[in-house]
Amino acid sequence: MNAEFLAWYGPLCSLLFGLCVGSFLNVCIYRNPRELSIVRPRSFCPGCGNTIAWYDNIPVMSYLVLRGRCRRCRAVISPRYPLIELLTGFLFVLAWHVHGVSAWTPVLWVMLSGLVVATMVDFDHMIIPDGVSLGGMVFGLAASALVPELHGTEMVRTAMLRSALGLAAGSGILWLVSVVGRWVFKKDAMGLGDVKLLGAIGTLIGVPGVIYTILISSLLGTVVGIAMILFGGHQWRSRLPYGPYLAIAAGSWTLGGEQLWRWYINLIDRKSVV
Repeated sequence: MNAEFLAWYGPLCSLLFGLCVGSFLNVCIYRNPRELSIVRPRSFCPGCGNTIAWYDNIPVMSYLVLRGRCRRCRAVISPRYPLIELLTGFLFVLAWHVHGVSAWTPVLWVMLSGLVVATMVDFDHMIIPDGVSLGGMVFGLAASALVPELHGTEMVRTAMLRSALGLAAGSGILWLVSVVGRWVFKKDAMGLGDVKLLGAIGTLIGVPGVIYTILISSLLGTVVGIAMILFGGHQWRSRLPYGPYLAIAAGSWTLGGEQLWRWYINLIDRKSVV
């Protein structure tokens, strides 16, 4: 591939593909918690139930043309729909920018898509769909076997081992946190959905990525939790979704956080030697 493609067409195609995937993710976010098929029926207006025509289902553009309302019943369409499409498009472009033409890019697109769904469903319903978590485990293990380079090796056996260890570390650590939290607070401190989600994440980013994800997500959760208590009137025992923080932390690892983390570890090692 020539430099012109990499500089212009690659990011453009990533953006357009991401917008289309984002439109599909909106369907998953709405239907999955309601136990509706994500395939049939075709997209419909939640207000009047009418099927949405293809020309009214173009990512972002249709929302702007219709001014955020259904063509038939004029019901207001949530701005979250185009925002999720734009977010997915942005993430796809960022993945292309960081990894370019590599095995990581399509795998990362799938991973980021799952994290977007997990985040929004957890915000809305305080659950993480098994289709994302358990399906993510299967995908991560399969991808590791097919593309061992994801784990920095050319050996399938080594990649599978690192993937399995990442699954065990992700699920095991959060499961232990949930057990201790239940014993200390006398109620569930960590949902099993979070446990399974980090296990799925671990299949792709391994043990180092799992440790990074736990540290960063805990920091984010603490900062946001304190802010909500101080300014939002929440109580210390208020239940807050943890999945979004896991998603942000894991996503940041794959989009440059790994390099930053390794730089930080090397910096500490040099200072300890001095």
